[in-house]
Amino acid sequence: SIEEVILSGGDPLLANDGLLSHMIDGLSCIPHLSTLRIHTRIPVVLPERVDSGLVRILKNCTLNKVIVLHCNHPNEIDARVTHACQLLSDADCHLLNQSVLLAKVNDDANVLAALSRKLFNCGVLPYYLHLLDKVDGAAHFDVSLEKGRVIFKTMQSLLPGYLVPRLAAEIAG
Repeated sequence: SIEEVILSGGDPLLANDGLLSHMIDGLSCIPHLSTLRIHTRIPVVLPERVDSGLVRILKNCTLNKVIVLHCNHPNEIDARVTHACQLLSDADCHLLNQSVLLAKVNDDANVLAALSRKLFNCGVLPYYLHLLDKVDGAAHFDVSLEKGRVIFKTMQSLLPGYLVPRLAAEIAG
């Protein structure tokens, strides 16, 4: 009954090409799998990792491929990131983005609207806007659910629907 496998945690694109190829080849051989989803920040923070070797591995994968970037601010997107996204797209990957709402970083509807537009210009659709998980040491980045909802509503007025990510929060328990 499992149709999709998600590679996440740490960052799967930090694995070397040999290990990544071995893992993806193994998954591609499972008859009931149809989709491979990879959650990664690498194309944003280390775009040169998206090289010919990685592109070849992804291109050769017979599964539907979804790459979920983790980009939080429009200033993170430059020509190198755009090029990495183009290479991933050329490898037949569907590109989505999830952002974390961070106080004093991107807790502004206009900043997030600019992020959505920049993502779209490099072939990436906004997917999720997460409220920060309640973890030790990150309280200074926390944005309240109420403020998150206001930002989300404002984004809906600034953007066409396909550029508005889903607002999400993980509630313990």
